[in-house]
Amino acid sequence: MNVIAYDMRQRDEALQLGVEYVSLDELFARSDVLGLQMPLFPFNTGIINRENIAKMKDGVIIINNSRGQMVVEQDLADALNSGKVAAAGLDVVSTEPIRGDNPLLTAKNCILTPHISWAPRESRQRIMDCTVDNVRAYLQGAPINVVNP
Repeated sequence: MNVIAYDMRQRDEALQLGVEYVSLDELFARSDVLGLQMPLFPFNTGIINRENIAKMKDGVIIINNSRGQMVVEQDLADALNSGKVAAAGLDVVSTEPIRGDNPLLTAKNCILTPHISWAPRESRQRIMDCTVDNVRAYLQGAPINVVNP
């Protein structure tokens, strides 16, 4: 797999792993699978919209486990139903819980999950391990992962 990414700043760790940073338009044009993993900001609110979907390859797959507001849901539903977008896997929608009139509920090849992509057993185990390590370090007088010293 060739991994390409768009980010406002390039990260050395990603570059060392072979990630190629590209412009946003190039990301849309070249991606076979487009994954959204970023916080919600004004610049990316509604970023998956009719105009940007038109820049994407026919048959692209879109995955969003960030924030539902990044997707203009009617535009994505239209692209799924027309076949422009082959499939979408969405862990988030713009209004949660999902409303009964959300167009993604009836869109072709759309898998919706209830905002639980963080919940695999391994993720929950990491959370528990981190919690235990934090408590142990605190009791030993050497706090770790301190948010507000």
